[in-house]
Amino acid sequence: MPLSSTFSEKSFDDLPGWSGDDHAAAFAAFRRSAFHAPVKPYRTGSLGVDFKAFAEAYAEARAVSAPNRSQARSFFERHFVPMLVRGENGSGLVTGFYEPEVEASPVRTERFTVPLLSRPADLIDIDDGNRPAGMDAYLAFARRTDDGPVEYFDRGEIERGALAGQKLEIAWLAEKVDAFFVHVQGAARLKMTDGRLCRVTYAAKSGQRFTGPGKILSELGEIPLEKVTMQSIRAWFKAHPNRVDEILWQNRSYIFFREAAVDDAALGPIAAAKVPLTPGRSVAVDRLLHTFGTPFYIDAPTLTAFDQKPFRRLMIAQDTGSAIMGPARGDLFAGSGDAAGEIAGVVRNAADFYALVPRPLLGGATR
Repeated sequence: MPLSSTFSEKSFDDLPGWSGDDHAAAFAAFRRSAFHAPVKPYRTGSLGVDFKAFAEAYAEARAVSAPNRSQARSFFERHFVPMLVRGENGSGLVTGFYEPEVEASPVRTERFTVPLLSRPADLIDIDDGNRPAGMDAYLAFARRTDDGPVEYFDRGEIERGALAGQKLEIAWLAEKVDAFFVHVQGAARLKMTDGRLCRVTYAAKSGQRFTGPGKILSELGEIPLEKVTMQSIRAWFKAHPNRVDEILWQNRSYIFFREAAVDDAALGPIAAAKVPLTPGRSVAVDRLLHTFGTPFYIDAPTLTAFDQKPFRRLMIAQDTGSAIMGPARGDLFAGSGDAAGEIAGVVRNAADFYALVPRPLLGGATR
């Protein structure tokens, strides 16, 4: 598969701030993908960055545990060539995501009444091979019935009791808005009332399209589009508690979870690329276009929320999301907890994306 014309070759000297980045931090994230690669190969994205071309870089990364910044920089420069990724409308766009940390109860109580649910037994994966005629081609999940697959219950139906009595509850939260943002992020750390620290992460979804509350509130004239952030959305819900269901049920997509261990408190959940996310170094991309494990140098000079400096960092593609669509579109993982949420909630910035493409794809050898 040839490389897409979306890419245009550059040199490392063309990358603003390249020499000042902490390449060792990016290497640590890249190395996690290198260890997963022999277990299950990543799917090659349609833009042509062939997974097999990473073999030499992955092998070296597995053999070197902790290079310093200079050694890590040399590693990336020897194995890769930077390619500017042209966005669909010129410049690219970055947003942010994080792992919420919320208080939860293992049982329903007077205070904790909002459940996080595990995957129901009647929820099935669906594709063109088993999709009934007339069913929305977007749907990747459906409900198994005696008459064949049908569209699954949506958010409003589930929250009104469509799955009641099936004992799917993993944990209970106190606030519906907190639960919704756990759904949006796809994972959370739960500070249980019995003293345990647990994690839930994405298991499946009802399948309908995601509709963000920020878009809805903007269209209703409640929040100007340029002021839509996670913080402004939360503030609006707090001021209008009687309208929470009205807004949230317009997002028909509903997320189901599974329990997961917190093996390393410094790392995020295991995401779509099957490795733990690294705060400030993992990025979610459009997995249909890009190949997981690809390093991306992202230049977003107006983004200063991470460290009060223009964001110019080498990131590793290790997650995806239903709202992350397009060649120059990324979602930056900010970490876990409230501080990370404050960062992620305000990120919406123009950015230039440089994919680091393995040299063998361009007919060259590692230098």
